[in-house]
Amino acid sequence: MSKVTIKVNDNGSLRITGDVDLIDAEGNTFPTKQTFSLCRCGRSNNKPFCDGSHKGHFESVVRAPKE
Repeated sequence: MSKVTIKVNDNGSLRITGDVDLIDAEGNTFPTKQTFSLCRCGRSNNKPFCDGSHKGHFESVVRAPKE
């Protein structure tokens, strides 16, 4: 299994890269590609995927703590 990477984009989505299954609360699988973005702002018309609706309406800059 390949390593999965999740990138928290500034003022935007979560970018998922790798071999991962995305499932809903009932266990149904969403069709995905090797790289896709998940909505963080709640504005997307294509949830759980990002459709760019956050632009100009969502601010979040998250950084991992430095060791």
